[in-house]
Amino acid sequence: MVTFASRARVIAAIGLVLFAGFAATQARAEGYPERPIRVIVPTAAGSYPDVVTRVLQPYLERSLRQPLIVENRAGASTMIGTDMVAKAAPDGYTLLIVPTTFTVNAALNANLPFDLDRDFALIGLLVTNPLLFTVNAGVPAGTLPEFVALAKANPDKLNYGSSGATSEAHLLIEMWSQRAGIRMQHVPYRGGGPAALAAVAGEVQLLLMSPVGVLRHIQSGALRALATGGTARDPLLPDVPTAAEAGFPGFEAEQWLGLVTTGGTSKEIVARINAEVNEVLRDPEVIAKLAIQGTMAAGGTPEDFGRLVATEIRNWKQTAEKAGIKAE
Repeated sequence: MVTFASRARVIAAIGLVLFAGFAATQARAEGYPERPIRVIVPTAAGSYPDVVTRVLQPYLERSLRQPLIVENRAGASTMIGTDMVAKAAPDGYTLLIVPTTFTVNAALNANLPFDLDRDFALIGLLVTNPLLFTVNAGVPAGTLPEFVALAKANPDKLNYGSSGATSEAHLLIEMWSQRAGIRMQHVPYRGGGPAALAAVAGEVQLLLMSPVGVLRHIQSGALRALATGGTARDPLLPDVPTAAEAGFPGFEAEQWLGLVTTGGTSKEIVARINAEVNEVLRDPEVIAKLAIQGTMAAGGTPEDFGRLVATEIRNWKQTAEKAGIKAE
């Protein structure tokens, strides 16, 4: 027979075990980090994610009081570096910079070697980078509505370029085209630089790119900016309206970078990293350095980032299904 006294002893023992586990977790979080932290960038050196990471690196090292070892592990549309972190020890000592391909791959590829929900712990959003609708200077359209009218009058005759098939720009222009009721031909290139040069040469009429990637071509008169995909006008191009101002309320076109670690990492460690990252992103010096790259510091909670990831996966799936886009 289980007596009240024996039940009480069992409950007390369970309580001691739970308290010990909680105390151990707290101790791990309080002692974290005790050694250098690896930061995997799943793109090449000099890429946008790499540049932003290098800007943040010294500030995070100072905040966390440990070196950050940045490793570029590019390939397979960021999946090589991403898979490395998915299979790392869940101790907070391997972090991953995630660009928008984190959600694009999840939406379009049913055979990923990892599972976003199981294999990753989201830490937070790092930065956002509003993209710019730009046309070749010879295109007879000075506004986004004028370009829509031109495309409607010439279905399937205008080209738009992107940094590659199933890239963010590819999907965003398809999403916008569906909303605008127009049809164009997609021409993928091996990166944003070649796509910009193709627009300058007139091979494609429309681009959706970071302002930094096309600013010199706009200043030279080779390209014309029609609208920014951000929620506010770009400080680099204050006379260029937002997409909402140009007749597309609610449409946003932004790159972003986030930070994640391996799934199973304790919530306390995730919270510690998140707090330090948010503190760094509030630093005026960091904000200024990011602005030079056409990028805005973001921040927020893991839950905020989780909502963004879920929304984007849903939107990419809907857009790709309607446009017949599949992962290559």
